[in-house]
Amino acid sequence: METRSVPARCGALIAGLLAAGAVQAQVAGPGAPPPSGAGITPQAVQQFLAERQEVEAALAAHAAGRLREAEQRFGALARQGNALGRYNLAMMHVLGETAQPDLQAAVQLLEASAQQGFVRSEYALAQIYELGVTGAPDLPRAVQWLLRAAEHGHPDAQLALATAYYLGRGTAQDLPQAARWYRIAAQGGDVGAQYLIASMYEAGYGVAQDLRLARYWYEAAARNGDAAAPHKVREIDARLKAAADE
Repeated sequence: METRSVPARCGALIAGLLAAGAVQAQVAGPGAPPPSGAGITPQAVQQFLAERQEVEAALAAHAAGRLREAEQRFGALARQGNALGRYNLAMMHVLGETAQPDLQAAVQLLEASAQQGFVRSEYALAQIYELGVTGAPDLPRAVQWLLRAAEHGHPDAQLALATAYYLGRGTAQDLPQAARWYRIAAQGGDVGAQYLIASMYEAGYGVAQDLRLARYWYEAAARNGDAAAPHKVREIDARLKAAADE
């Protein structure tokens, strides 16, 4: 298998967390629909709408640079058990935006949010443990959180998990699992994953060799702008033609 693109992704579990520089609105953020259906009380709807207003106010304060106000508002949401409030307050700690940044508190907030199924928190924990933000790096623990986030549909986690399995980094090397997660990420539209799963099909790494599937994924990567993929499509076409002419 070609390893083009793999080295650049080795250890790339951190992409986007510390460099983002922004609190994220996700899941329960503005625009989420109120709860509905049997068993939903008017009080539950009112609570949801009130929390949404609080989230909007906290995000607006952060966007305007009123960090103390944002911290207070996200803190209030976190104390109410709001997963988004916990995540955003944790991110403010990580980014040094709170009055007294506390990375241990950030981890506790993220773990509480992750236990509520908040996928961004799961992925953030994977990144924190991979980096060793609060101590020595803990790659096996990072992979555990990557797996949870990947299973819950986080595209960056799927790609990072595939690379962890491919390299045996933080877990035993498992090429079939690497291929599985590269394929899932590729189906989600990640161009790097499309190229990498194509390479695995071409070489028969972790999957049965299949030049037609390799061509399919190289072509997908080419359509999405990968510079090397068009050459690989032509190369596979030549190999398929040669095999047909034999």
